[in-house]
Amino acid sequence: MKILIATDMEGVTGVVNWDQVTPGHYEYARFRKLYTQDVNAAIQGAYEAGATEVVVADGHWFGTNILIEEIDPRARLNSSTASQHSMMQGINESFDGVFFVGYHARNGSQNAICDHTWSSSRVANVWLNELLVGEFGLNGALAGYFGVPVIMVTGDQTACEQTTELLGEMECAVVKQASGRHSAECLAPEVTSKLISAAARRAVINLNRGKGPSPFVVDTPVLVTVDFKSSDMADRAGLMPGVQRDGTRVSMELADMNIAYGAFQALVNLAAG
Repeated sequence: MKILIATDMEGVTGVVNWDQVTPGHYEYARFRKLYTQDVNAAIQGAYEAGATEVVVADGHWFGTNILIEEIDPRARLNSSTASQHSMMQGINESFDGVFFVGYHARNGSQNAICDHTWSSSRVANVWLNELLVGEFGLNGALAGYFGVPVIMVTGDQTACEQTTELLGEMECAVVKQASGRHSAECLAPEVTSKLISAAARRAVINLNRGKGPSPFVVDTPVLVTVDFKSSDMADRAGLMPGVQRDGTRVSMELADMNIAYGAFQALVNLAAG
């Protein structure tokens, strides 16, 4: 039983604002430890339920946040950028299931800590075949391309609700109740570690029993539409051959989700200038 743990930081235990997840800020070091602790809880639960291999993808910022010296040594860590599959680095057909740890809601969500989609400074929203998705949708669709289901998610209540609504009913560990973009009722790390481990155990047990969500597979060809936050960003993204432009929205039609995932990253990178 092989599990990929795809991680982000905004949905981690105790995180309520950007300072806590931004390298260089004095709060960041504290929350790197909590990030690593949440990931370790998921690793522990997976192995307790019978997983035989766990790979972790550090999906926050430049991918160098999880503390390698503190991660459970049974897991392997994909770190840093730029990699082909970014937040999902390592994904392929050999995996049986994916955990999303530390995830956040899509941009524009109410009662959602640090809600955004991929880039808080560039991306307003993203659609796949006219279906509004967040990072969880993009990453879930990439997993689905390889035939792998997302079976567990951790984060605030809105992130968990949006993920299950799009990808199917799965195990959830709600580590905080968001009451705004930068406010939440948080649970202590001792409590959330137990919640995450328990959700991970249930997810793997269900997978072994043939239960849980199916892979999230989008129809092909895939129409990727990115709404940028300003017209100059759309100007730059519009330089990509094959795009269609409508105001701040840029669209591309791609053969499959694997290609679409890379094209999306290229559009966002072009937009940065």
